[in-house]
Amino acid sequence: MHQPTGQSQSTTSSGIQVIRRNGKVTNFDPGKISVAMTKAFLAVEGGSAAASSRVHDTVRDLTDQVVNALTRRLADNGTVHIEDIQDQVELCLMRSGEHKAARAYVLYREGQNQKRQEEAAKRAETEGIPEEHRVNVTLEDGSQRPLDVERLRALVDEACNGFEEVDAPRILQDACRNLFDGVKESDVSQTLVMSARTLIDQEPNYSQVAARLLLDILRREALGFLDIHTSINTQADMAGLYGDYFKRYIKQAEDLELLDTRLGQYDLERLISAIKPERDLQFTYLGLQTLYDRYFIHSESGTRFELPQAFFMRVAMGLAINEIDREGRAIEFYNLLSSFDFMSSTPTLFNSGTLRPQLSSCYLTTVADDLDGIYSSIKDNALLSKFAGGLGNDWTRVRGLGAHIKGTNGKSQGVVPFLKVANDTAVAVNQGGKRKGAVCAYLETWHIDIEEFVELRKNTGDERRRTHDMNTANWIPDLFMQRVAEEKDWTLFSPNETSDLHDLTGKAFEKAYTAYEEKAARGELDIYKTVSATELWRKMLGLLFETGHPWITFKDPCNLRYSNQHMGVVHSSNLCTEITLHTNDQEIAVCNLGSVNLTAHTTEHGLDMAKLEKTVTTAMRMLDNVIDYNYYSVPQARNSNLRHRPVGLGIMGFQDALYKQRLAYTSEEALGFADRAMEAVSYYAIQASSDLAEERGRYSTYEGSLWSQGILPIDSLKLLKAERGDYLQVDESHTLDWASLRDKVQLQGMRNSNTMAIAPTATISNICGVSQSIEPTYQNLFVKSNLSGEFTVVNPYMVHDLKKLGLWDEVMINDLKYYDGSLQPIDRIPAELKAIYATAFEIDPRWLVEAGSRRQKWIDQGQSLNLYMAEPSGKKLDNLYKLAWVRGLKTTYYLRSMGATGAEKTSVQESSGGNGVDLIGSNGSDTPKACSILDPDCEACQ
Repeated sequence: MHQPTGQSQSTTSSGIQVIRRNGKVTNFDPGKISVAMTKAFLAVEGGSAAASSRVHDTVRDLTDQVVNALTRRLADNGTVHIEDIQDQVELCLMRSGEHKAARAYVLYREGQNQKRQEEAAKRAETEGIPEEHRVNVTLEDGSQRPLDVERLRALVDEACNGFEEVDAPRILQDACRNLFDGVKESDVSQTLVMSARTLIDQEPNYSQVAARLLLDILRREALGFLDIHTSINTQADMAGLYGDYFKRYIKQAEDLELLDTRLGQYDLERLISAIKPERDLQFTYLGLQTLYDRYFIHSESGTRFELPQAFFMRVAMGLAINEIDREGRAIEFYNLLSSFDFMSSTPTLFNSGTLRPQLSSCYLTTVADDLDGIYSSIKDNALLSKFAGGLGNDWTRVRGLGAHIKGTNGKSQGVVPFLKVANDTAVAVNQGGKRKGAVCAYLETWHIDIEEFVELRKNTGDERRRTHDMNTANWIPDLFMQRVAEEKDWTLFSPNETSDLHDLTGKAFEKAYTAYEEKAARGELDIYKTVSATELWRKMLGLLFETGHPWITFKDPCNLRYSNQHMGVVHSSNLCTEITLHTNDQEIAVCNLGSVNLTAHTTEHGLDMAKLEKTVTTAMRMLDNVIDYNYYSVPQARNSNLRHRPVGLGIMGFQDALYKQRLAYTSEEALGFADRAMEAVSYYAIQASSDLAEERGRYSTYEGSLWSQGILPIDSLKLLKAERGDYLQVDESHTLDWASLRDKVQLQGMRNSNTMAIAPTATISNICGVSQSIEPTYQNLFVKSNLSGEFTVVNPYMVHDLKKLGLWDEVMINDLKYYDGSLQPIDRIPAELKAIYATAFEIDPRWLVEAGSRRQKWIDQGQSLNLYMAEPSGKKLDNLYKLAWVRGLKTTYYLRSMGATGAEKTSVQESSGGNGVDLIGSNGSDTPKACSILDPDCEACQ
């Protein structure tokens, strides 16, 4: 699509149509842009030969930039208004530093605009017909009628109702301006949406306005499909029709075999009486568009006929399907979801209430050391991935390169060739077209193939030994980290000769490992290699920076603090590194996820503890219900989940909760809030699971667990401390009455072997309109690209504060765009606001680790923790990941380094490298995207 500088602009822009100010449509002519810019330059620089030469070259380059920007934003044969083109020219001049020419261009535009307004006023006075009424709309049958401006005005007025600093007439005027004569009726509402969208970077409330205008499109599509023919202009009109719509929706979805027929057996009148149509109005534009594009059920032709409140009720009905008072529980679940206080994970939202309710998020497997076991595991991957599960595979048992194969008397090719097969399987099985299959391979650091394993994502080398589509992670024993700290040697083994290491942790692992080192020194092992622990660590960090993989995860804290350790060993985490459950040949670990919206439970004074307790109690019931209702594609997963019943309750909106309290992420107060908030979630989650055990019975393997011994997650830190000694430094403070909760757990038991895990929440946080998971703000103003399109994202808290100071204006907006959403380089911003609104790459990553440590002490599983580093170096990475280990973190996720943004600064491009950092052999190649920020493909844990 993009042409090199100097090539024919007409070729580049052949598909663009321009809406003139009179509503007529003409072909786009880039030459007019060149002429306009040339005039602006000549007005400033004069017409000397030297000036003319510079102007010619500069205008040619700038014209190319404008045209390329327009073609990126528009689909083939897209239309653009003349004013939008001129806005792009003005922006391009400013970003290129041509401020004098830009000023001349702005003054010229303003003068011309004033003339047009005067002429329009005279014309309206003489003709008596507003110009907006002159546009005709083409109906589906080809006939035309005048544009119904009053209907549009009603839609816009409702959309703007209750919001400050939004301009309803401006939206309507802009929409009418962009409607050409003969426009299709189906495009009219979309034009309203687009008119509001373009204003989001000026005022965040326009995001909600755009979402409300989008509802008109959703309503018309759904009602038309269900053959409900009535005049519905606004959501207020829809409120009285929601009941009839909902009954027809359930019936049609059952007839199309999209929903379980048991949903039709509910008391629908009771459910309808609980539906709150007004909650359709609470979405941001990104949230509602995401739901529409990717979550709502649809006909085979692609027609969406599920509206937001029907969607939430459908999910709730599925989750309540086995309850005694299923209507009462469905209403309880619906209220939690539709209020955005809690949101289930994407697989649950996708599939609850459907014919195949695969609601679980994550699956963990361990791969056996024989062909039957290896290919059975790959088959299991395919089946689990097909129905929307994210996978974590433990490959440590597979023998290493050069190991003896008794059956053929040959030599093993090691684990890497099989990882290539697993990689290609993940690509081939695309989860029904909803998203790509996603898998992460784990390998322990003592495996003989570890040096090849860490290179799997490199862009150079033998492609047969590369896995570009699969995530990888190091499963690191504490002993290795101690050897690194003490600068000692490390020995690599093949697991067929040292098989017990796979199941050992802590001091037992150290004893067996050193014994194998002694055997190797005596020549009693066939396959081993001694390396410098420090050099291997440096290589691991170097490849992490260069390729984004393997992630750094720690075996011993995952096992020594594991609540169900009497039943098995945790051999890996999952796709997003927050699940830590045991696996074996008979059991595939499964986890069901959902996240509390921390923002909705936080005021300027802190947590609303009563509301949080109520939310967590209902959320835990919903998660527990998933286990019995869930569809399992392989028996090992069903057996494991029903025996142990683990769930993963997490949080999202942490950064927004800090904003509400005006706390900087890099402050002791923020660390305290991270600590106290997670303590409260932990307390209420454990309490809720224990109460469920009293009502429904304990999980079957409760006896012998840490729970049964009165050891709660906060208490299990002592077990880790006993094994690790001085290499553990964790804050152990608490504020709640944990003694009474211990007594309750020992008396009543637990319904779930595990209760908490913090997932990335990239997608469900968009639905709720809050910051994702525990992430710091990525940028305060940027354009986010995902499968639903491009969306302007602006920090509403920042805008509110800048408005109070009188600093929010066009100049500030342009400055933020220029500085990639950062307040730090802008001199007129007070230091307090710079601290509060520091973005991810402006925060010392050690604060992220410290906050993660405060949360980890309360969590019985893990957390998906990204680390950001603007200017990585070997020393910084070494210190950061050693700190993560010493602070007791179980896992880490992506390492993100600063990447360049595009010249237009309208979308976020992530890369690692390209910044000249000299880091342990880094070649500066691009870091792959991760699901936790901007990757639209992966939602396994979202």
